[in-house]
Amino acid sequence: MKGTKLILLRHGQSEWNQQNRFTGWVNVGLSEQGIIEAQQAGKLLARQSISIDTTFTSGLCRAQMTAMLCLQQIPYSPILLDPEAEPLSAEITHNMMPVYTYPTLNERHYGALQGLNKDAAVAEFGAEQVHIWRRSYAVAPPEGESLHDTAMRCLPTFRHDIMQAIKQQQNVLIVAHGNSLRAIIKYIEQIADEKIHEIELPTATPWIYTYHADTDHFTKD
Repeated sequence: MKGTKLILLRHGQSEWNQQNRFTGWVNVGLSEQGIIEAQQAGKLLARQSISIDTTFTSGLCRAQMTAMLCLQQIPYSPILLDPEAEPLSAEITHNMMPVYTYPTLNERHYGALQGLNKDAAVAEFGAEQVHIWRRSYAVAPPEGESLHDTAMRCLPTFRHDIMQAIKQQQNVLIVAHGNSLRAIIKYIEQIADEKIHEIELPTATPWIYTYHADTDHFTKD
């Protein structure tokens, strides 16, 4: 299918995913399974012959590690860059894949739940309340963010920086988190608030769109 590609990739399994804990902004690394998942995602994109021009990731190491491991399989030589830093010279970046880090693409902040085992949270607060905190659009856990709050944080980055690259006909990879990516998907597909809970992104599984410049919209591949 013709058109510019947007690939969304949730990070591989993290150490706290493996332990069934709320992670949020806690900066944990990938589990051994997560490392394998990130490499497999890159191999899948390589088999599909999808070229990538620019990559965006969050400020958290589990997403950055996934981006680096994924890109090395395609194969590229990824280099993490602060988008506010001075651009590198062409000699330095030759054959390298820029990976721009944006804390605005971080996972939602789970507030008082961060670090808790999810089963323990259910025992303490009740299954219904924990489900509302996890899956509703507008209700935030104590001291944390709702999905709406996460969207308000990450969508300006998507609409400005990421869409600028896409409209320049660059194929873009975003490696981020379940909720920051769900916020982007909600925006792209214009999903209703009460329906977004139905979207679930498996770890390290590419979610691919084609952008059509003539109509300024995305279709899911």
